[in-house]
Amino acid sequence: MIQNPFGLLTVLVALEAAVLFFSGHAKTKKFFRFPPAMFWIYFLPMIFSSANVIPHQSHLYPAIGTYVLPASLILLLIAADLKAILKLGRRALGMMLAGTLGVILGAPLVLFIFKYWLPADVWSGFAALSASWTGGSANMIAVKEALGTPDAVFLPMVVVDTLVAYSWMGILILLAGVQAAYDRWNRSDRTVIEELHQKIALGPVAASQVLRLEFVALILLTGIAGALMAAGGARALSGLTRIPFNTGLILIASTLGITLSFTPVKKLEAHGASKIGYVLLYFVLTSIGARASLGAIVAAPMLVVAGFAWVLIHGLILVAAGRLTRTPLCLLAAASQANIGGPASAPVVAAIYEPALAPVGLLLGVFGNVIGTYCGLLCAPLCKWATSF
Repeated sequence: MIQNPFGLLTVLVALEAAVLFFSGHAKTKKFFRFPPAMFWIYFLPMIFSSANVIPHQSHLYPAIGTYVLPASLILLLIAADLKAILKLGRRALGMMLAGTLGVILGAPLVLFIFKYWLPADVWSGFAALSASWTGGSANMIAVKEALGTPDAVFLPMVVVDTLVAYSWMGILILLAGVQAAYDRWNRSDRTVIEELHQKIALGPVAASQVLRLEFVALILLTGIAGALMAAGGARALSGLTRIPFNTGLILIASTLGITLSFTPVKKLEAHGASKIGYVLLYFVLTSIGARASLGAIVAAPMLVVAGFAWVLIHGLILVAAGRLTRTPLCLLAAASQANIGGPASAPVVAAIYEPALAPVGLLLGVFGNVIGTYCGLLCAPLCKWATSF
């Protein structure tokens, strides 16, 4: 197993580079139409870690999340067109809440179906997990403490959270390949998204053909400096308040990127800021994939089955809501990942579907952090009731 950080870094970069190269090569790109390239960027590291080529846990992974992720978000948000994004607000928020409703209703329903194969006190673990799947890990821990969930119940839920959430992310990435077919079947209203694409096509991005060395250096400096500022600010914020470091990191990085979009720094987009941002973002995706495990399903098989049934209910409610409102698949996927995955991964999934939606995925994920604890506490009595008869 490759334990050396430089060796591990080389493997992750090599996997990303190989997929991006072959998916863009004239002779091989047809093989990446379905599943799409981003699925393989996520899936191959998971295969490598499951085969013990690279570790599931390494101090390099959280470092990537601490520094590379905020740098990528800042570079992507520099080009954010907030006026266009606000046009998506009502529908995007509606899909986010539909996904949240699916999680809250899915928990007691799954518990009722599987209660004969699960421990009697597992309801509090499901409530804690519902907080994670409507917000994030910080919400999950908060609900665990509030309900007094035993560690024997909580720790298996962490396994379910990791395996099912990462697998669901892989499924959402995979579904990007059928986006056009779904939207035709759904008769999706893509007017606003097409307007976003038109803005990108006619704006600075279209002028970015060749990456010039001096601008690449300036873009990287902007991303690195912004990431360091976000990390420092998050540490200070977590020391002064109860806001977790990761939550503060995402909030500060996103705020910084949006703020820079109103300054002359926005002109860096004409020189490839978002291209470099996506390279960094996809690298984060490799580290997320490496942490997933094909073998973890053995640890808690029935809980894992129940977890997959749970996210399926969440997905079906989202699809039903999207069908009624003729919402495009890209917004459904962004809202779903914002619920199940949170603000760190929602921009990744959103950007894979539609590059202009990365900020929307991020903001929906942050919104989930705000409501996640309340949703978990709301879900708790429903879960307890489902196991009482």
